[in-house]
Amino acid sequence: MEPFKIKGEYIELIALLKVLGIAETGGHAKQIVEAGHVVRNGEIETRKRAKLIPGDELQILDQRIRLS
Repeated sequence: MEPFKIKGEYIELIALLKVLGIAETGGHAKQIVEAGHVVRNGEIETRKRAKLIPGDELQILDQRIRLS
């Protein structure tokens, strides 16, 4: 599992996808979320602007990420 440290209280899901290089653009990030490729804490996350917080665990396509 890959750790990722967020700055501040949270990071929006589509911003995280762009920062990690999983999505090339905001539109691409939205497509990934809409396709159901993001699992947050064991449940599919469909909110593009979901506020991710430290302690969240994500499965995005073939990557596993834990936020701190």
